[in-house]
Order: sequence, then structure tokens, then C-alpha cells
Amino acid sequence: MTAHTPEGPATLILADMAKAHPQLNCLDFLGQKMTYGEVWSDVLKATRGLQDLGIKKGDRIGLCLPNSPYYVIAHYAILLAGAVVVNFNPLYTEREIREQIDDSSIVLMFTLDLKTVYKKVAPALHTTSLRSIVVCPLSEALPPLKSFLFQLFKRAEVANVPKDLGHIPFSLLSADKDQPKPVALTPEKDIAVIQYTGGTTGTPKGAMLTHANIRANAEQVRLWLGQTQPGADKFLCVIPFFHVFAMTAAMNLGLTTGSELILLPRFDLGEVLDTITQKKPTIFPAVPTIYGAINTAKDFDHFDLTSIRFCISGGAPLPGKVKTEFERLSQCILVEGYGLSEASPVVTCNPPHSENKVGSIGLPLPWTDIECRNLENSEQVVAPGEVGELVVRGPQVMSGYLNQRNETAMVLKDGWLSTGDVGYQDQDGYFFLTDRIKDIIICSGFKVYPQIIETALYRHEDVLEAIVIGMPDDYRGEAPMAFVTLKSGSIATNKSLLDFANENLNPIERPVSVEIRDSLPKTLVGKLSKKDLIKELAS
Repeated sequence: MTAHTPEGPATLILADMAKAHPQLNCLDFLGQKMTYGEVWSDVLKATRGLQDLGIKKGDRIGLCLPNSPYYVIAHYAILLAGAVVVNFNPLYTEREIREQIDDSSIVLMFTLDLKTVYKKVAPALHTTSLRSIVVCPLSEALPPLKSFLFQLFKRAEVANVPKDLGHIPFSLLSADKDQPKPVALTPEKDIAVIQYTGGTTGTPKGAMLTHANIRANAEQVRLWLGQTQPGADKFLCVIPFFHVFAMTAAMNLGLTTGSELILLPRFDLGEVLDTITQKKPTIFPAVPTIYGAINTAKDFDHFDLTSIRFCISGGAPLPGKVKTEFERLSQCILVEGYGLSEASPVVTCNPPHSENKVGSIGLPLPWTDIECRNLENSEQVVAPGEVGELVVRGPQVMSGYLNQRNETAMVLKDGWLSTGDVGYQDQDGYFFLTDRIKDIIICSGFKVYPQIIETALYRHEDVLEAIVIGMPDDYRGEAPMAFVTLKSGSIATNKSLLDFANENLNPIERPVSVEIRDSLPKTLVGKLSKKDLIKELAS
């Protein structure tokens, strides 16, 4: 790290602002507000609660939560205790949650008391490394009236949580306690977050992000944003914090600038438009799918988006038409950035105060070096305008993959991170992506791995072969489409296979269609050829 990057652990992102401006509004969850001082006070209590449970430095703790005060408080309490945050998507299947617990050796998990989430986490208790679940009641995070209505009308959605030593109510964990015990941290070495991502095989891997990585990336994006004043901005946080882009560009950026975070637990178009109109956010990070949905909203005259100053698009390529139309409707600046989990994640972004190039992922963030390397010779840097693989060096680059020494060695060489993405740099220094080496589909900003969908389809007794590819989709950016051949005598249909896939995959992974074919294209050596299938469909 250079002398310019911030010093100290990632907890200072919140702690410094809470100390300097404790009275400022920090969180707004469906109308229930908390100041920076109140949030930090709850972080201290929860930290001591974790320590009293025996949590020690280096322990891994899962967060399977939507955007809520629980997420922010638990995230920073885990870091302050010297433990490691492991993010879980609440939409994961029970199998996916168990596999990630096994890989990361989670000892404790924070999750909601709702059936839809709790019932997928609970089976892992005591059957894996998971020894405790901190149960976060949704009703207790809501304003009084909404809490009353939730308990009155949504009681059936609440899980029946056992009252035993394996389950700890959040209120008990964060009850009035002594100050937490100080934990000595070395920011450049100690891991703060394990963020799961994929590689060329589609097998999820845990990118280990240090305290220094997380702190540096928040500061890099803050410098890119320009001069801000604590209390001046409101961030609309609808993209989920368990996604690394939202963790940095929504939560941590919002906190490090002393902004108010308006938290929405899920994306609902009407709710987002109402929230913008009524609560007047000024900064709105999101994925292209969300901006595209807003562009097509009906009765737009009933809503007012003009409070928004800046929007940061990430997670997937931003179509030029989506950018232009959203800027026209909102009268704001929408800039596209680029990153990856292995870089905490932000690497480049179009500048908000100077030229934005449509189709470009922008310029490197402060303290970040990017080169385009020859696709055949990774030691050779190509000239501007020539296509190559993007490699990145900077204080935000991970320390490596958890339990994956060989995979780490493949992507980290002499401090440079191989991104697996192909692109070029123009004469002005702006970068453009043209392709992906990795066989990944980007759906609404989430990475979907075709192999996982193919594996699910192969579980069907009638499926002989399966190929899953990503096709352009106006709403999601890309959508997975499956093509299969069947065993002789099969009576399966397109619909029955699609239903089967939907039952075995989480909502993000589910293909939009399954097409039965007599044969699928193959290479000369007999391997299924996605490349030829994509070429056929494109023609």
C-alpha cells in the first residue's frame, strides 16, 4: 500500500463518522431511523455479545440478511470483534448455504426469523461447523405501526424458532453490556470479509479481503465521488449489501461520507419510485436492470426523481440506451464502473465531473494500475487500442482465495490480479470491455455459473446432455437459456424440465427457458460446444 491510502482497520469507516457526527441520521429502514451514534452504540453492544459467546479473532461469521439495520450493525460488530464476515445470499438454496458453510467453516450465522430464509439455514446447525444462529426478528426493526401490522397480518411468515442454546435472539446478543474487549488488528494482513465468487470452472471461491482492502476501496470511491459534506447526502440502498458492489459503493461509501442510508430490503419498482419521490435520495448506486426497469415504469408523471445527483452503475454492462433514458428522466449523472469481488470490488469508473464515454467502464480509481496483456503471452502489455486481458494492481486487490492455493497462484502474480476479462484502453486512458474469458452469465448484476444450472438439469432422469448459455435480455442484461437432449423413450417436455430446474435452483440461477433438441453442437473431439450454439443463435 502507498502512503496515500488510509490507515487502520475497516471499522473506522463507521467509527470515525460516529465519533465526529453522532447526531446525524445514519439509517432509515422503512421509516425507522437511527443516528450514527445510535448505530455505533449498537455495534459496541453486539461486539461484546459476540465476545461473550466465545467469538475470537479470525472466526468466520455468516450474514444471511437483506438490507436492514441488522446487516449494518452485525457487519461492523463482526469486524470489531476481529472476526470475518462471510456474505450469504438469502435466495441461496439450502444446499448452496450448506456448501458455503462447509467451505468457510462458519461458526455463527445472523439471519432473519422469516420462514423463507430461516428454514434454509437451520438444517446446517450442528450438522456442519455452524454452532449458533443469531435470530433477527424483522418486526423489531420496523417502526411501531409497521411492526404492529406485520405481526397482525404476516404472522404466518414467521418461523417457529426453537428456544435452545443454539439460537440467540438479536436483542439478547446486543443487550446492555460492558465495552467490548479491544482486539489488535493488522489491516494489511487480517481478513475482514470472505466474498464468494466464481472462476473459469464456475466453482464458487472465497475471495479473502483484508481490512486494508475494504478501507482502501471505500476511500478510493469517495475520492472519485468528489467533495462531500457529512449530512448532505442520502444513499438509496436497494442493491443488497451481501453483493460486494453494494457493500462498497452503497454501504461503506455512504458511511464514510456521513450520508443517510435509505434501506430497502428488496427491489420493488413501485416502492423504489415512491421512496425516491418521498425521501429525496441524492445518490443511487444500482445495477443496469434497476435503471432499465425505472425507464419503463408506467405513470411516470406521478414520480419525481430530480433529487438524485449521481448514480453509479455496476455489476453488469450498462447499455447506452438505458443510461441516456435514465439521465433524461432523472436529470442526474449516471456513470458506469467496473470491478470484481477479488478487488473489493471497484477498479474503474467514469468520472462524475468530466467526460463520460458511453460503453466505457471508465478510468482507474486512485492508486490503481491497469494493463491490457496479450492473450497469448501474459507478460506482454499491448498498445492502446489493442485487445488484451485486463490485469489490475492496487490496494484493493485481495490476498487470495480461501483454501485455494493453486487458484490463487493462477490469478495473482507479482501483485497483479488477472481479471479474466478482455478489453482495451483508448488514447484518453478510458477502458472498454469486449468479452469475458470466464464462462459467466451476468444476470441483474449477479454472476450465474452455467455449470451449476447444467448440473441441476443433469439430475433429471431423462436428460442426456445440457448446455446453458447467456443471451441478451432487455430486463436482466443477460439471462440463462438451457438446451438439452433427452434419453431414448423420454416423455419430458420443455415445461416439465423448466419446472424441475426451478425447483433445484435459486431464483437468480433459474433459466428463462429449456429447449429440447435432437442434438447439440459438439467440437471435433466430441465436447459440447457453447461457442457454436451461441453463433447459431446469433445468426
